[in-house]
Amino acid sequence: MSKEVNIFGYSGHAFVILDAMLASGYEPKGYFDVSPTTFNPYHLTYLGNEREVVLSDFFKHAHGFVCVGDAKVRAKIIEYLEFNHIPSAVIACPSAQISTLTHIMPHTFIGKNACINAIVNIGKGCIINTGAIVEHECQIGDYSHIAPGAVLCGNVKIGKFVHVGANSVLKEGITIANNVIIGAGTVVVKDITEEGSIWVGNPAKRLNR
Repeated sequence: MSKEVNIFGYSGHAFVILDAMLASGYEPKGYFDVSPTTFNPYHLTYLGNEREVVLSDFFKHAHGFVCVGDAKVRAKIIEYLEFNHIPSAVIACPSAQISTLTHIMPHTFIGKNACINAIVNIGKGCIINTGAIVEHECQIGDYSHIAPGAVLCGNVKIGKFVHVGANSVLKEGITIANNVIIGAGTVVVKDITEEGSIWVGNPAKRLNR
C-alpha cells in the first residue's frame, strides 16, 4: 500500500500522530475537519468536512487515519470510514517496542517509547500513549485509551471506550468494564464491573457522581 495518508482531525493529538507518521516513512498529504485550521505546522492541504465530500476521490492512492482524541467522536468517524471502505493502518512510533506476537487492529496509535509485550490483543481505534506499558496477554477493547506512563500488568482485560489515566497501574489479572474512567495515578487492584464508573486513588475507589 502507498505510504500516502490523509488524516481526520488536525489538532494537538494529530500533531503527535503526524510526528510518528513522518518518522515511520509515511507521507501525510491532507486533512479533513469541520473547517480549515489557522495553525498548520505540517503544511497539510485542507480537504473539507468528510461528511460533505466524496471520500473515495481522496483515497485512490492513500489511506486514512483518524487523529481525534475523544473516543466517541473517533469511533463515529472510524465507523463512517469503514462504511465507505476507506483503508487504514496501525500507526506506531519507531521508538515503541512491540512484540511480534501482538495483534493490533487498524486505526490504533502506539506512541513514543510505549512497550507492548507478547500475546497482547488491541482493538481498533485505540490509543496507547507515550511510555505506556502493556504486559503479556492483555486485552484492550475498541476505542480505549491507555494514557502516558500507565502500566497494565499481565493478563489485564480492558473493555471498550475505557480511559486509563496517566501513570495509573492496573494489577495483573483484573478486568475493567466498558466505558470506565480510571483517573491519573490510580492503582487498581481488583476488577471493575460497573460500566461507566469513575475510579481514583490508591487503592482505587469509585468516585460518587
